[in-house]
Amino acid sequence: MLQGTGSDVGKTVLVAGLCRLASNRGLRVRPFKPQNMSNNAAVADDGGEIGRAQWLQALACRTPASVHMNPVLLKPESETGSQIVVQGKVWGRAGAKDYQETRRQLLEAVFESWNVVRADADIVVVEGAGSAAEINLRENDIANMGFATRAGIPVVLVGDIDRGGVIASIVGTHAVLAEEDRRMVAGYLINKFRGDVSLFDDGVTAITRHTGWPCFGVIPWLSEAGRLPPEDSVVLERMVGAGDGALIVAVPVLDRIANFDDLDPLNAEPEVEVRYIRSGDSIPRDAGLVIIPGSKSTIADLAAFRRNGWDQDLAAHVRRGGHVAGICGGYQMLGRLVRDPAGIEGEPASVEGLGLLDIETTMDKTKAVRNSHAHCQIFDADLTGYEIHLGRTSGPDCMRPFSTIDGRPDGAVSQDGRVFGTYLHGLFANDAFRQRYLSRLGLSHSGVNYTAMVDEALDSIAERLETLISEDFPGFSQRG
Repeated sequence: MLQGTGSDVGKTVLVAGLCRLASNRGLRVRPFKPQNMSNNAAVADDGGEIGRAQWLQALACRTPASVHMNPVLLKPESETGSQIVVQGKVWGRAGAKDYQETRRQLLEAVFESWNVVRADADIVVVEGAGSAAEINLRENDIANMGFATRAGIPVVLVGDIDRGGVIASIVGTHAVLAEEDRRMVAGYLINKFRGDVSLFDDGVTAITRHTGWPCFGVIPWLSEAGRLPPEDSVVLERMVGAGDGALIVAVPVLDRIANFDDLDPLNAEPEVEVRYIRSGDSIPRDAGLVIIPGSKSTIADLAAFRRNGWDQDLAAHVRRGGHVAGICGGYQMLGRLVRDPAGIEGEPASVEGLGLLDIETTMDKTKAVRNSHAHCQIFDADLTGYEIHLGRTSGPDCMRPFSTIDGRPDGAVSQDGRVFGTYLHGLFANDAFRQRYLSRLGLSHSGVNYTAMVDEALDSIAERLETLISEDFPGFSQRG
């Protein structure tokens, strides 16, 4: 089990790399994350929602994704509360304080899934959540040491040297852990090192002297990780455009942005610069395309969209002849009206949309969760993707659907064809569609194969880990 000294230390990528490494050795390997908190969700092959990261890790294992690989998924809806998804299905909602007690009820489901996953594997690589040193949350913990001690799994602690203070973070974790938890730690990894790793030899010596834990390797900065979908929206704070794209794609960063990995295939295009627009910034006048991504709270994010003045920026963008795309919650925002009579997202409300599509959306309690096959008539392109949404959308512009999903019309297109919305996530990962759409926006055919690019990145990371991790790394001591 890989646990971190904090969030975003690189656990997700390392687990994916280790999964591909084990798969390359001919082992039946599976990923597992007892509890995940993310609005980046995927639809597992056996139905239901899991964290997008566990979907990627299953891909690294070359095995179908299962809801049991991430039995508890928390999807934040506000600063203090989350929707709780258990074994792929919505289980309930809880505030941050309430959830501390709720975890006790979820332990049975976590271990039921754990037993399902490990029954079909030679090795399971488990990912922790947040920090191993959150001792204030240790009681009823199911995400880190609480799970590891109950399951009897050796823990490898991961520290991120790029953010600084890695010696203190690992030694400090050792200092605050209870003895029962400390005994579970088999050793540690230093991640994201830039430069000559031998320069940290004294650092390794110091950590081992203070903790008694061995170092299983110093992992350099893995540039290949940039080609993999990120797990958490925290990475958006660091994402900037390359600055030289022939087409600028502006993406307003919503407070409850969801499934923003929809944009990764556009980032992979050499002539595209994706700019993430933060609160307080304006949508750039030189953008050729504005994409409103998915949202876990459409009405709340729509209000924030207006507070930032992005509604006025978007209207000006359209007047200048710009193009607009809305995905899932972003699609709902593009309409004339969003109704929530049952108060599914909060208090019952009916709010005016952005008015770029002649449609209306009504929220309901039925949640669509499915992998989907579609055909986009406009670009004569077959699409594969997935749907995770609440709400029914209708209106005159739906008579010009963006696509047909499993025989059903989906989405809407404006009369002039410059604005479209869809419930289909993952549409830009379809190479033929993406390149035909970008061609309409003036770009040449790039030939980028996005799926192959992700797979190659996983192989490259696995190959590097093969030479970097110690022979004593738990579960990986035998080569071949």
